[in-house]
Amino acid sequence: MSLTPHQITLISQSFYKVEPISEKITEIFYKTLFAYEPTVKSLFKGDMQQQGRKLMVMLHTVVNSLNRLDNLVPVLQDLAKRHVDYGVKKTHYTPVGNALIHTLQIGLGDDFTPEVKAAWIAILDIIADTMKAEMDS
Repeated sequence: MSLTPHQITLISQSFYKVEPISEKITEIFYKTLFAYEPTVKSLFKGDMQQQGRKLMVMLHTVVNSLNRLDNLVPVLQDLAKRHVDYGVKKTHYTPVGNALIHTLQIGLGDDFTPEVKAAWIAILDIIADTMKAEMDS
């Protein structure tokens, strides 16, 4: 479970470019997620703006933990346990990751290079693998 220093830089820089437009980013993300996987819409029962803020806080936590991913593991494990309680299935991780990649592509425009995309896929794989493993325990 690791990223290269260059991947860490790419993820961090790209996140900080979209963070100022977080409200728009989360709107795009959830619209895309619900289009990709309509069945997950029923899992969201609260205020979607609040949910969007939670998503951005978690992404900020991830980005701030890129140099010490081991510290992120317990956070992701706790999140996975809560997600199981909400009804999240392992099969939901792929559409979530795809929706986030699509959202970043829109938010970053020309700055969403193949290299940036690969870096985000790497961290999303780490996140999904960690959370899915916790769902098994």
